[in-house]
Amino acid sequence: MKSAVVSRSAPAFKPLALACALSLSVLAADALAQEILPSIVVTGARFPAQAAAAPIGATVITADEIRRAGATDVNAAIRKVGGVYGRQSLDGSPDFALDLRGFGSNSPQNLVILVDGVRLNENELANAVLSSIPVDTVERIEIVRGAGSVLYGEGATGGVINIITRRGTQGGTHGSLFAEGGRHDSHDLRASLGHGAGPLSFDLALADRGTDNYRDNNAFKQKSVSGGVQYRHGAGRAGLRFEHSEQDARFPGSLNEAQFQAKPRQTLTPYDFGTLDTDRVSAFAEHRIGQVELAAELSHREREVGANYFYPGGVTRVAYDASQTQFSPRARHTALIGDKRNELVAGIDLVRWKRQTRSDFSLGDAEQDAQAVYLRNELLWNAAHQARLAVGGRHERFTKDYSDPLAFPPVVNEHRRQSINAWSLEGSIDPMPQLTVFAKLGRSYRIANVDENSLRGGLDVLAPQVSRDLELGVTAGSATRQLTARVFRHRLTDEIFYDPTIGWGANTNLDPTRRQGFELEGQQALTAALRLSAKWQRVEAEFTGGANAGREMVLVPENVVTLRAAWIPAGGHSADIGAQWVDSQRYGSDFANDCGARIPSYATFDARYAYRVGGWEAAVTALNLADRQYYSNAFGCRSGIYPSDGRQLKLSLRYDF
Repeated sequence: MKSAVVSRSAPAFKPLALACALSLSVLAADALAQEILPSIVVTGARFPAQAAAAPIGATVITADEIRRAGATDVNAAIRKVGGVYGRQSLDGSPDFALDLRGFGSNSPQNLVILVDGVRLNENELANAVLSSIPVDTVERIEIVRGAGSVLYGEGATGGVINIITRRGTQGGTHGSLFAEGGRHDSHDLRASLGHGAGPLSFDLALADRGTDNYRDNNAFKQKSVSGGVQYRHGAGRAGLRFEHSEQDARFPGSLNEAQFQAKPRQTLTPYDFGTLDTDRVSAFAEHRIGQVELAAELSHREREVGANYFYPGGVTRVAYDASQTQFSPRARHTALIGDKRNELVAGIDLVRWKRQTRSDFSLGDAEQDAQAVYLRNELLWNAAHQARLAVGGRHERFTKDYSDPLAFPPVVNEHRRQSINAWSLEGSIDPMPQLTVFAKLGRSYRIANVDENSLRGGLDVLAPQVSRDLELGVTAGSATRQLTARVFRHRLTDEIFYDPTIGWGANTNLDPTRRQGFELEGQQALTAALRLSAKWQRVEAEFTGGANAGREMVLVPENVVTLRAAWIPAGGHSADIGAQWVDSQRYGSDFANDCGARIPSYATFDARYAYRVGGWEAAVTALNLADRQYYSNAFGCRSGIYPSDGRQLKLSLRYDF
């Protein structure tokens, strides 16, 4: 077995000591550097905040960085620019399974993804659909690694990703046209329009994208439309947004190792296919009354899913409709107490989710109601050594109803209630200018979704997953030259996971497990035209109790390293080059760690060159430039392999007006 990421006898923390030494060298160099990048306003405790009150340890991806990297969808931007590890989707869509802090095949259930504060996570084993979000409407993406259950509820142990779209547009009419074509008959056509007149503004975006993808029977097509209107009024604003998406995909299925080596592009399921239609509408309002800010979102989402899986002599049909409604009112009170600033945030999250299934093997109808209340108070000292201290708590109650006459044994009117609490204590201090030391301590949780409870290892619904979370870190430097280092540990009880050793396989609460390791993020502006960035996540994921104690968790690479270089000289030229190396990992069924092989490590490279003249921009983009044959999903020992994409070359033309 590989050596542990962090010594068990001294888990706190040699990487942090090294990071502190590096931070001091960064400060010494940065003292002579000129500040050339603007500060960014980010989202604090679910309210806009200046950099001084930003979430501790947050990573922010700007719209300019997304565009320079040539990311044509939000998921790709999070992976390429944010350095977040992602596994190839099983349906050929761009919606890779994002993984923060090594949660393997259940990573989407241990990560909360939001758009303008509205949860995209589903109460099922499905990835959040980010591909339908028009990338041209994104203002920034905020990535907060580590537990966030106090503010965002269940499933936030690995972290929170918040996609912030542009709310409103500047005066006049603005827009863009974009066309891209490339290998595997891929195309991406986009148009956006925005208009602002006084306090009123609106925007509209259309997209039509498709590709045959790398593998046989893996075509993907998607059409989407979205828009919004906003009205500003004195100390507040309000708005409405909508989105409609239609998606068709062919399913190539999995291969064993011999089949992958012989012909990775082949399919053994040449007729399988599926559809996904989504509709989202949300309204928001914000208003300030003296020292009190009020805000709320009301959203509703509809999903229609269908799939057909063919086998000799027949076909299995899957179809269901799901809906989710969320209402999230909250308030923030700020007050100055001498040289201190106090911020108190209180809020309520109400979520109702329903699903009706019409499959050949299931007629399961499910409902879940969640009601949560949270409170968080933060004190900011504006003294010589700026410091912050925040404490928060959350109580959430779930009601689950489920019936399926086709289940074995049949389930009739199953009704369950579950309640759980989360808390957090976090703080930071600046012992010297441009040096911040921070710490987080808390408790986070996750609730089993309807798919996990439908195929469970016992009679009762699965118990809540609980994590005791610890993180220490340091950030040094400014926007021109900065280094952030974090060491973390998540000690989990009752982790919810699919165990292939139970009968034919079932979801269960595991024996105690742990995720621990460290993360490094660095960026440096060598000149006004050349900027470098690097991100390294090293994580140990293992059982700490029970029959599997000491064994590694499956589908978790120990190391993920991402490097990027952005070059923006004068004269309209720009280039962006990136690389990501992913360590080897256990196959998905290898709970006993006795498979004689591991999923091999791999490195991929991407690059983009663009030239701009006036409002026109032409670009060439290459993904997996070295045409590496690899895979990130494999659910059996040397089998259940879903090959990743080969080299992709694309040409694009854009016009901004």
